[in-house]
Amino acid sequence: MLRQLVSKRLITQRTQILPRFYHEKVIDHFNNPRNVGSFDKNDPTVGTGLVGAPACGDVMKLQIKVDDTTGEIIDARFKTFGCGSAIASSSVATEWVKGKQMEEVMTIKNTEIAKHLSLPPVKLHCSMLAEDAIKAAVKDYQTKRTKSNVDSEAEPAMQAAKA
Repeated sequence: MLRQLVSKRLITQRTQILPRFYHEKVIDHFNNPRNVGSFDKNDPTVGTGLVGAPACGDVMKLQIKVDDTTGEIIDARFKTFGCGSAIASSSVATEWVKGKQMEEVMTIKNTEIAKHLSLPPVKLHCSMLAEDAIKAAVKDYQTKRTKSNVDSEAEPAMQAAKA
């Protein structure tokens, strides 16, 4: 009996897993995420980026609202299904894009987000998702804007054809 207890105790001591600790910035953005929510995806001033990482199951939706006349991102929202690092990366991304021009946000790199949050190498994919979501949202907005411009240019021709 004593031998079983000693043996069990040794096994538990050997297999004890050390906890992983998140940096305080990750914890802050996880506990108090900024800009959670969404905009109407059909709004022509909104660009939506939806990205995911099949390996870990994280899914991130990041949306930007753009001032059509200035090209400035006036607001941003996100919804993320994933770990604390994914949520924190989304939250930071929305803070960083607000008030900037689209060309400027396209230069935001995942390494900058990872460094800001002090993400360990095993969590770098979370910052990569945030970078990809930013780029996808900008591309979606630009696609909508191009389509809108084509439609508005075609409108007079359509009316003339009807007459």
